[in-house]
Amino acid sequence: MSLHSKKEKYNKICCRAYIALGVAINVILAYVMFSFDLPLFLDTPGTLIAAGLGGPVFGVFTAMITNVVCVIFNRDSLYFSIINVILAMCYSGLIHSKKRKSMLKVPMYITIAAFVSGILGIAIQWLLLGGPQNRAISEMARVMAPGGEANFFLAAMIVNIGLNFVDKTISVGIAFTIDKLIPQKHKKAIQDSGWKQRPLSETDPIQRDRLKGRTSFLRRIVLMLLVASLSLVIIMSFISIRIYSDEIKEDYTHTAESTVEFAADVIDPEMIEEYIKKDGNVPGYEETKELLYKIRENAPGVKYLYALKIEERGCIFIFDLDYEDEPGYKPGEVVPWEDVFEPYMDQLLAGEEIEPVESNLSYGWVLTVYKPLKDKDGKTVCYVGADVSMPYVTSFTRTFLWKSWLIFAGFFVLILEFGTQFAEYNLVYPITSMTACAKGFVESDGEQTLMDTNVKAIRDLDIRTSDELEELYKAVCRMEADMAEQVRDIRYYADATAKMQNGLIITMADMVENRDSDTGAHVQKTAAYVRIILNGLKRKGYYAEKLTPKYMADVEMSAPLHDVGKIHISDAILNKPGKLTQEEFNIMKTHTTAGKDIMENAISTVKGENYLKEARNMAAYHHERWDGKGYPEGLHGEVIPLSARIMAVADVFDALTSSRVYKPPFSVESAFQTLKEGAGKQFDPKCVEVFLESSTEVKRVLMKYNRDIRL
Repeated sequence: MSLHSKKEKYNKICCRAYIALGVAINVILAYVMFSFDLPLFLDTPGTLIAAGLGGPVFGVFTAMITNVVCVIFNRDSLYFSIINVILAMCYSGLIHSKKRKSMLKVPMYITIAAFVSGILGIAIQWLLLGGPQNRAISEMARVMAPGGEANFFLAAMIVNIGLNFVDKTISVGIAFTIDKLIPQKHKKAIQDSGWKQRPLSETDPIQRDRLKGRTSFLRRIVLMLLVASLSLVIIMSFISIRIYSDEIKEDYTHTAESTVEFAADVIDPEMIEEYIKKDGNVPGYEETKELLYKIRENAPGVKYLYALKIEERGCIFIFDLDYEDEPGYKPGEVVPWEDVFEPYMDQLLAGEEIEPVESNLSYGWVLTVYKPLKDKDGKTVCYVGADVSMPYVTSFTRTFLWKSWLIFAGFFVLILEFGTQFAEYNLVYPITSMTACAKGFVESDGEQTLMDTNVKAIRDLDIRTSDELEELYKAVCRMEADMAEQVRDIRYYADATAKMQNGLIITMADMVENRDSDTGAHVQKTAAYVRIILNGLKRKGYYAEKLTPKYMADVEMSAPLHDVGKIHISDAILNKPGKLTQEEFNIMKTHTTAGKDIMENAISTVKGENYLKEARNMAAYHHERWDGKGYPEGLHGEVIPLSARIMAVADVFDALTSSRVYKPPFSVESAFQTLKEGAGKQFDPKCVEVFLESSTEVKRVLMKYNRDIRL
């Protein structure tokens, strides 16, 4: 087993151990409080420990297990799970928040917890259980508000908030005490238990984006979980309510049917006419009525119980039991038919059985069950009826709905939190980490050091999701490493090629220079001056759109070839000790066009090499003048290629400061003065300006190659 696997297994063991510890603490303390009917609960210390150590998921998980286990001795425990879930999330938020001072966290949490627990606790008890379930709370509330249900509810809530303040103070104290006893390495193990890669610090850009809610991938996952969970809740609630409502209605229909069966057994069918004729003033009528009352009392949900005779003129009541403040109809009293029974009139007049009828009658929304009462000859003499109160039935359904929602609410939060954390550690963090490293690799723009740094960074992620994502991570690592090595190889071969090209250029330049006995180190000096002018123009911001790093490198590399055309000039003219005749000078000027031809032939052979294009420009136009009086084409101003304008300054300065058979070298100051006078006439003024501003560097080059120069 690898070190990573052992560490992961150890982290899982720590997590399970502390969740089990938290549940045990909660259940034991809650059982003691419940057994002695004390007004405290103490079912949250373990939840707070788990939430403080591992975050909301650990806290919510501990809270839900606690409430499930507590059902063993307190059947209503699960309805209050949502309260403990909220407390776990609030505690985790406050403990792990960096925006609040630590001294304010504890009293803030206790206050919030007391109000949440006190208000929701009483509301749930009132809604589902009819009032406070703890005798001490109920008695204290009655003392505070002796009259009125509303006052009693408010008093019970105040009492419950106060008791919860004490309860949560004790719970937080227990949680803090146990937290101090837990070894730091165990805390670290719990905090790192979810990571499927190298844990990210809070200062990591990926973590900061997640904390600021800017990780769109995570938002989409949370939204998907939320929509899916809510949809499931709505669908399941609708189905559950429908099924439960149908079952409740069926149960109460059976109850009503049993009720009319019992009622039919105690009513004497042979006495029906006597009861009607004498308005119930017949021996045995009151006794029968008392029996009917007892039957109704034992029939939950049955609101009205009666016996009536069906005639076309209406219903003739025989028995009709009083209900609360509603007096029943007297024996013999005729009541018109309700419209809802019109479809059943023929069956009722014929004395036949009818199916249960649900209706909203003048006296309320009821489910009516009729049973024909027959005499000894089998003739229907009346109907025994029972009305089930549908609001009574729906109240059970509504209570069931609230109970279902309260139970599911805690599990809903648990599923949402667990799903979110699972997505974070198994998807969001690995994907965003890989994306950040891949983006850095792409943005390295071929810089070898940056590429190597990014290769190391993505390897350090150590993503271990044990699925396709881990395979993707390994493939990306291999791809980046291979690309970095390929770029390294390409750069090596490119450097070798560049060195070879430079060697060829210098060799060609030396071949030309060696034919000219009067131009010592001309190639090296002019190349150095060109570099000085290029850097000066870049520093001053001149020709910024032109002076890219690539362009500057091409010009500097091409500088030695500016006189390559002299290879076509005869030695007699090239090395003549005296002044050239006009005819000889005209021949000498052809070295520019000859150089251009040589370079164009090279360009056609070596396609795409920009530095050769600049070599052509310098070879062809380095004798052009700014005022248009130069040769070979008489170009002027910025029409002359920039590289040629730069070379013109470098070439003339070197010619002035070098010894020739026909002249001694000029002093540096004299040469500078000549350039200054030629600026805007013979030379590009900007090139002259930056060259003169770099006089120190220029003199350094002169000192290197001209030992006898006058500075």
